[in-house]
Amino acid sequence: MRTSDFEYFLPEDRIAQVPVEPRDASRLMVLRRENGALEHSIFRELPRYLRPGDLLVANESRVIPARLHGRRSRTGGSVEVLLLRRLDEHRWEALVRGSRVRSGLWLTFPLPDGSGVEALVEEARPDGIRVLRFPEDVEKDLETLGVVPLPPYIRTPLADPERYQTVYARVAGSVAAPTAGLHFTPRLIETLQSQGVQFAFVVLHIGLDTFRPVETEELERHPMHAEWCWVPTGVAQAVQATRARGGRVVAIGTTVVRALETAALAGEASGQMLVPFEGWSRLFIYPGYRFRVVDALITNFHLPRSTLLMLVSAFAGREQVLEAYRQAIALGYRFYSFGDAMLIL
Repeated sequence: MRTSDFEYFLPEDRIAQVPVEPRDASRLMVLRRENGALEHSIFRELPRYLRPGDLLVANESRVIPARLHGRRSRTGGSVEVLLLRRLDEHRWEALVRGSRVRSGLWLTFPLPDGSGVEALVEEARPDGIRVLRFPEDVEKDLETLGVVPLPPYIRTPLADPERYQTVYARVAGSVAAPTAGLHFTPRLIETLQSQGVQFAFVVLHIGLDTFRPVETEELERHPMHAEWCWVPTGVAQAVQATRARGGRVVAIGTTVVRALETAALAGEASGQMLVPFEGWSRLFIYPGYRFRVVDALITNFHLPRSTLLMLVSAFAGREQVLEAYRQAIALGYRFYSFGDAMLIL
């Protein structure tokens, strides 16, 4: 398949700029894979579509304050940095906005007490990524140094940064939210659990590919960057137990799909459904992929030509997904991070 096969036109007014309140008041489109049938509901009605014995798997990664505003140490020129991935205690991969940000340049980021944190541009890569070296571990200062980054298509300031976190976000490390989980409220989770739906949690720290479109026309040539994920032993056991009792494994978001399917690929070598996994995933899922673990998917509406749209198309069929998107646009659904949701069964 080709990248242009995943193009569609979205009117700009369909891009959600603010989240709905309460979280579970967003709309929910239900797509049934076996026949392409669509239903239209509200997210709080999710319990109607799940059964006792189903397992919901969520990504409990938390968005870090990864957007930093600073200046060049010598000239005072302004720079904006988006930390993407921690390489070790001192070094981070980052996107840097500013003119001629070359290797050897020192940057200064001010702290509220009047002091500052410095970073050396250690490497300027051809793909636009910079490697920054901080004298000390900067993660401890991020809460005062940086702000939570919003995607570039959201131009309305967010009154409460916690609204860009899931209610179960716990493990800091992402630079974008696992947005399918933004629709859940504590009350909705309690309702699902009371009807016999179980929850399990994995971690996948969202990084570079959330911000980078697929630029190659041939999908196989797209360089998928690595993202760190963790599928604990308890989750692997819960998945196996769910399958054994005839329940469904329901992924809350594409990041959970990638984490679970990465663990499943690791398990194939030993003849198991999936094994506990901790490490980097470069799994790129597009049509033709054979899903090993995931039976159903909760997701948002994704950007054209994105790896996320390709994953959803692999799960539900490209034509069915694009037809669902066409109907969503016609019916006024809200798209992207703060938009409405889909349940694919």
